[in-house]
Amino acid sequence: MCTFKWIAVTARKICSVPLPEQISYLAESEDKPDMVILREKDLEEREYKELAWQIKGICEKAGICFVPHNFYHAARELGCESIHLPLAVLEKTVRETGKLTEFSLVGASVHSVEEAIQAYKLGATYLTAGHIFQTDCKKGLPGRGLDFLTQICGAVPIPVYAIGGIRKEQETFLKEAGAKGACRMSDYMKQLR
Repeated sequence: MCTFKWIAVTARKICSVPLPEQISYLAESEDKPDMVILREKDLEEREYKELAWQIKGICEKAGICFVPHNFYHAARELGCESIHLPLAVLEKTVRETGKLTEFSLVGASVHSVEEAIQAYKLGATYLTAGHIFQTDCKKGLPGRGLDFLTQICGAVPIPVYAIGGIRKEQETFLKEAGAKGACRMSDYMKQLR
């Protein structure tokens, strides 16, 4: 039986402590995530890789799946088995390197049924679909809603994780829509001891 997974998507700029300290706290909390996606879009690859080494070590020690975001080469150099890519980056990487067979877990971010199908055909093994609810990350844009999530989940045979304005108490609604898990950014990054 598949259990509902909780994914922490990082955003170090909204943490009140350095990101490694925040991830260490989460790793020891009752609300420990199943997966951490290190999504620090503003970093150059060298800086990203330095931070990734730290976060990867914390996750491994705590039994949390660590997933690098966007930087395919850094993920390989770090010896990661997982990668999460924006759809355009997944397309480009597959075009340049072929299927991403060195990764057992390949995630992609999607925003439509068409994108979900395309990501699946490119070799994604899971998707993040959003944004489901209104969120500060997408100010002024209404959430796509649970019907959108249901459509994405029904379009592909791989796990779909909801993202965007997600709170823990929404788990039942997300499961009913077919999601196998959900991503939380602010909720995880702003938790305090």
